Amino acid sequence: MKMLTEGAKVPDFSAKDQDGNSIKLSDYKGKKLVVFFYPRANTPGCTAEACNLRDYYQELKDAGYELLGVSADSQKKQANFKNKFDFPFPLLADEDHTVINAFGVWGPKKFMGREFDGIHRTTFIIDEEGTVERVIQKVKTKDHAAQILEG
Repeated sequence: MKMLTEGAKVPDFSAKDQDGNSIKLSDYKGKKLVVFFYPRANTPGCTAEACNLRDYYQELKDAGYELLGVSADSQKKQANFKNKFDFPFPLLADEDHTVINAFGVWGPKKFMGREFDGIHRTTFIIDEEGTVERVIQKVKTKDHAAQILEG
């Protein structure tokens, strides 16, 4: 699966959030959207990244961004993660990889010498018309909001 690149149209997707609500790309038409993919809820890097976005949520909103977190975790895991850290944005439980595959962020990874398939920590900035404006592949988990705002 090829990763979406700058200038690509994002395919309309629909997935359930942590509370079982259906979230679609079209819900965000006319808004700038940050879709951040993370490997697993409640792991150190993912927690640092999501907490950084939470801490700078108002600045991101002031800059006109809506946020959406995505991983392959279950609704229950996403709900626990969101509630534990009080995230003000929805987390999609993309267990069947619909959204992950639409963006092309699943693939071979290396961790501690082991190779396996997983989610590549990637963030997509999408414009009001549903086009990829920017792709951040080298995500700084503790400083991610700044990466988005500097854009």
